[in-house]
Amino acid sequence: MGLKQLINSCKENDRKAQSEIYQLFAGKLFGLCLKYSRNYQEAQDNLHNGFLTIFDKIEQYKFKGSFEGWLKRIIVNTALQTYREKNVLTLVSEEIPEEIDLEIDDENISLDFLLELIQGLSTRYRLVFNLYVLDGYSHKEIASMLNISEGTSKSNLSRAKVILRNKIELYQSKKNEAL
Repeated sequence: MGLKQLINSCKENDRKAQSEIYQLFAGKLFGLCLKYSRNYQEAQDNLHNGFLTIFDKIEQYKFKGSFEGWLKRIIVNTALQTYREKNVLTLVSEEIPEEIDLEIDDENISLDFLLELIQGLSTRYRLVFNLYVLDGYSHKEIASMLNISEGTSKSNLSRAKVILRNKIELYQSKKNEAL
């Protein structure tokens, strides 16, 4: 059964088709959930809630644009909605520190370790960092998505980069001391 037929079957609440869609996309979407979650359990919850929304709104997909892109948008919005409801996106300050460069030595830092560092950021910093750096949204788009100002988005990104840079530098200095 092709993807278009699977989607049409999902629109008719076919559980087998829903299961196949889940099997096809859950792995990739779970990776996306991990970026926006504090931990593995929260990522699982976001994936589950995202798929509930996907199957609830699948009739809205009109075969225009990528189906996977449509799924990703729902998953990201599901994760963001969780934080909006918890009211963790409060304004701290709109002071925008100077732009911070974040340089990473790819050979000495694993992707898993980087993900762990990003997950360790506070919610507002993690969301802005992921949306801007990893997913390519503009500060204007992020401000709209998170219901914050552009200045707050820029400030949160800068602070996230400072925190990550400090943690990476600490990790690298400890690693060098061990040698």
